[in-house]
Amino acid sequence: MSGTHKYPTISFRISPREREEIEAKILASGMSKKDYFVRSCIYNRVCVVGRKELIYQLMEELKIMQTNIREVTEQFEQAEVTLSAEGLQDMRNDCLDMLKAILWMLDGARYLWQGEEKSPDSGNC
Repeated sequence: MSGTHKYPTISFRISPREREEIEAKILASGMSKKDYFVRSCIYNRVCVVGRKELIYQLMEELKIMQTNIREVTEQFEQAEVTLSAEGLQDMRNDCLDMLKAILWMLDGARYLWQGEEKSPDSGNC
């Protein structure tokens, strides 16, 4: 039967700010959106296993943040801020989202340096 899907679709509405935070967590997880949402909904926790590619991707994001923050800092020091209030707020939100996502991911992996033998959620990952 044409035009029908094998599985039902789940959808919900979120604010633009919530979407930005979710997108940052998905990026930090290295998973596809589908896998992230399914694991998040089913297990209420997402287990992230670090891969070299993911670490490089996060490093690139942090480098971009560093460059942007350095440029704005220099503008503030010279009292010549060219960034609009909205642009500054967007930059703040982007940095905050990425930092929250990285902290969230590190919190989920803290068992690695706290001496526990295995992940507390190893059955869910």
